[in-house]
Formats: sequence, structure tokens, C-alpha cells
Amino acid sequence: MKIWRAILLACCGIAGLSILGLALLIGRGFRATSTPTFFERVLARRVRNFAIPLRERIAKSPVTESSESLRKGREEFLSRCSVCHGLDGSGKTEMGLNLYPRVPDLRAPATQRLSDGELHYIIENGVSLTGMPAWRNAQRESSGAIWNLVVFIRSLRPLTGIEFAQQATTGPSAHYAGSQACEKCHAQIYDRWKRTPMANVVRDPRKHPEAIIPKLETNTVAKFSKEQVAFVYGSIWKQRYFTKVGDDYFPLPVQWDVGTQKWLPYMVPSHGADWWGEFYPPDNMQRPTGPTCDGCHSVDYNIHSKQIAEWNVGCEACHGPGSEHVAHPTRGNILNPGRMDSIAGNDTCIRCHSQGRPVTSPIEGRYYDWPMGYRVGLRLRDFWKLEDCAPGQTAFYYFPDCTAHKNRMQGNDFAQSVMYEHGIMCSSCHDVHGTENRAQLRAPGNQLCMECHGPTSPNGPHTATVEEHTHHGVGSPGSECVACHMPKIETEGVPGAYVHAHTFRFITPAMTDQFQIPNPCTTCHAEKSTAWAKEAMSHWPEWSPWKIR
Repeated sequence: MKIWRAILLACCGIAGLSILGLALLIGRGFRATSTPTFFERVLARRVRNFAIPLRERIAKSPVTESSESLRKGREEFLSRCSVCHGLDGSGKTEMGLNLYPRVPDLRAPATQRLSDGELHYIIENGVSLTGMPAWRNAQRESSGAIWNLVVFIRSLRPLTGIEFAQQATTGPSAHYAGSQACEKCHAQIYDRWKRTPMANVVRDPRKHPEAIIPKLETNTVAKFSKEQVAFVYGSIWKQRYFTKVGDDYFPLPVQWDVGTQKWLPYMVPSHGADWWGEFYPPDNMQRPTGPTCDGCHSVDYNIHSKQIAEWNVGCEACHGPGSEHVAHPTRGNILNPGRMDSIAGNDTCIRCHSQGRPVTSPIEGRYYDWPMGYRVGLRLRDFWKLEDCAPGQTAFYYFPDCTAHKNRMQGNDFAQSVMYEHGIMCSSCHDVHGTENRAQLRAPGNQLCMECHGPTSPNGPHTATVEEHTHHGVGSPGSECVACHMPKIETEGVPGAYVHAHTFRFITPAMTDQFQIPNPCTTCHAEKSTAWAKEAMSHWPEWSPWKIR
């Protein structure tokens, strides 16, 4: 009798608590913006996992991790998943933070503990009573695409505490092993990287006779012989030639303009150009490349010995000294900018793709045009200060709106952009390991932009089609995203050669009238006036008139 009484009391207690809980819920109401309680989060995960059939839970991925499977998985992720999960998988997006239950953090242990089969099932079939949709026509779509996505989600796993500790202990003791040491385990990536401009910006003509583009006998600007050339610098926009005297290299006073196929003089003026010009004599043979160039064109340039670990932008320029990793490969004894926060990850590129000067200058009596002392994993701002902009003035470095005026300022531009503020990284668009696309873009043209933008994206453009947004025909130059948002207005250093801006701001025709900044409309339609451009845009119904004045 006592047992039944205890059972009855327990049931009454449970019923009472349930009624109380229900009353509280009804009183509180249900909102998608409510923060789920710990109990709700645990219950939701348990119900989701319980719904996965056993045969799916134990399924193993037939796709192994490789640069190709990661690339394909990343493309699927960006096109299908990032609108909710974000580019980094955190779920901290406008959509992800306003769904109930919340979009899970794909980097978190709760997600990473799921088996390959569980991840595959959830992706293919979605999750009932949540915002997670099933794949449309999943049975008719390639199952391999889903497995590639599983591989990519696995790659989002952050370093563990043990791996972070390992980095801290092995970093100081590791030394540079050279890019060749990476080939054995990363052959596919190494083969792509070897063909990139990063791997070939500086070449020895004795090893690469084809490196010298023009015929030297056509040079009437400043004669030199092939035997004088220790290194050839550049091959896309311009080509310069370094000669060696003692332990130093010096730029010859002539360059080849690749675009116009002409020889031009080369010397940085003492005033009105790069800041360091005034601190060196106006003679190229008294301007060694060590302080002005070599820190970005090599791995681990030593200012005392004037020796390098490797010429060009090798693997360890971005991943740090690799000897420990070569001997015992783990994630904890190598650095990966892709796993860092966006500031540290972007600093890896901004260190050389920016105009600035060292925080401390001069350093041991020399003026350096690169962040001496910095290496990946450190804070760039402790070593490097970006050039200041004077708003309203066109100067050597900037236009009046602080858009870069010259090349090698992608970092100066990008740090001002909304993209940078939202955690987008240089590697979100560029793959420094090499692609078949121009500028090592991960995808060509609009295809790349449409991974994060598009008619159905909250990031815009907020029109039914891209063409409706651009007011240009399908496939026309004016319908390319970069035409308006990344106009080629920044000088490359040789006449008539321009590179893309990286602020992603649209420069209006009115800004041309007020500040003489080239705008994309009349840069393309060179025969037209800014008045024509403003009049044309005034009839675009989705554009505010205040944006074009």
C-alpha cells in the first residue's frame, strides 16, 4: 500500500510540475528569438539523433579528405549552408540567430562527435520541426556531394587545448625546412602552388633561363647583360632585374612593361612616392632590396646575415617553421591561417599586400618597407602600421575617399570594407595554393560572388536577378560584380596598368565630380559624361536618389 501511495504521490508531483511548466511556457509565450534552455538543447539533439536509423549511424564515408574533396565540399557548403551556418560554420548569422532551435555550431564538439553516417543522414534528410531542410531531390543528386560536404564539416573542427599547447611549445624550437619538405604528404597542393605567381615572383635566370621575358638587346633605356642578372622579379604586370654585389641585391634602373612590351626607366623618386625613398640616395645601386623588398619575396629574411630560408612565398611563409611538423605531422605543430580568427588569418596576407611602415623606424639604422620581425601567428599591428589616409585629398597612396590609389594596397582597402568587418578572409575568395582562375580565385567571376550573394541571399542584391540589379545584359562586362564593386582604378606602377579596388564600395559618378575619383560607369563608358551616368541611374527604381548624388 505504501509503494502505491509513493507512486501516486510521484505521479502527482510530476503532473504538478508539468502543469506548472506548461503554465510558465504559456505565460512566456513561444518566440523564435527566445534562447533555448540547456534542457531544450539536449532534448532537441537527443530526439534528432534518435530519429537516425542504425544503418545510417554506422555508415562510413567513402570519401577521404583531400584538397579536391575539401574544395568540392566547401563549394557545396557556401552555396547551400553558409546562409544559416556562416562562412566559418559558427551559426552566427542573421538567419542562424533567429531560428528556433538555434542553428548549431558545426565546429562544436556536439557536432564533431557525430559519425560520418549521422552527418550524411542529417544533411540529406533535414531535421523535422527545425529550419534544417532536406536536400531537394536528394535521391537524384550525387551522394558524393554530400560526402564531400561531410569531409568539409570535419575540417571545421577547431584545435583542441592540447593542440594549442603543442603549438606553443613546438613553435620556438622549430626551424624552417623548405617547401620541398611539404611535397611528400601534400603533393597535390604542392603541385598547384608551384605554378602560382607566389612561388615564382623571384627567379634565378641561371636556373630558369625562360624567366627573362624580353630580348635584352632591345633595351635602349639602361643597358645590362644577362650575366648581371641575379634575380628576375615579376612577370604579370612588369619585370625588374636585380644584380648582386657582395651579400646584397640591387634593382637595375630599368623595367619591362609586360602590357605595352616596352622598356621603361625604374627608380623610386626621393619625394612624392614611397615613403622610404627620401631615406636612400637617388641611385638604385645604393638601395639594396633587403630593406625594401626581400622580406616579402622570401621566407625568413635575416637582416643581419642577409640570408633566407627560401626565396619566394613558400609554404612556411604562411604556415610557420615546419621542421617539427615534417618529422611528426599533427595539427598541433604547424600553423594554419585558415583556422585562425579572421584578423590573424587576414594579417598573414596583409603583411605584404599593404602599404605601411614598421611601428619602429628606423630599425638598426635601416628603413624597412615590410613588417620586420613579424611572422605568422604574431599580431601584425605590433610590427606594422598601415599608411594613413587624409580624406578629401588625392595622394600617392589614396584617393580622397581612402580607396587605394596604387597597387599592393589590397590590405589597406580590405580593412575598410564591410566584408572585413563581418569576418570574411582573403582566403574566402583566393586560394594561394593555386587555381585555374585569374588571381588564384576559388571560382571565376560572378560565380564566386554568388556563393555569398544573390537574389535569395539576405546579403543582397535584393532583386530577382543579377541583371535587374546591374541594369546590364546577361554576360556583359557591366553585369560582372567586380565591374562596379571592385573597379580597376588602382595603378600598378607602369603606365596604363590598373588593378581592382578591394573596398567593395560603389564609387558614384558624383564622387568623380567632387573628388576626381574614377567611377566604374564612365571608366567603362569612356565616351560618356558623369551627367549622363547620373541621369541613367536616376531611372533605376531600386536605387535611392541619395546614393547617387
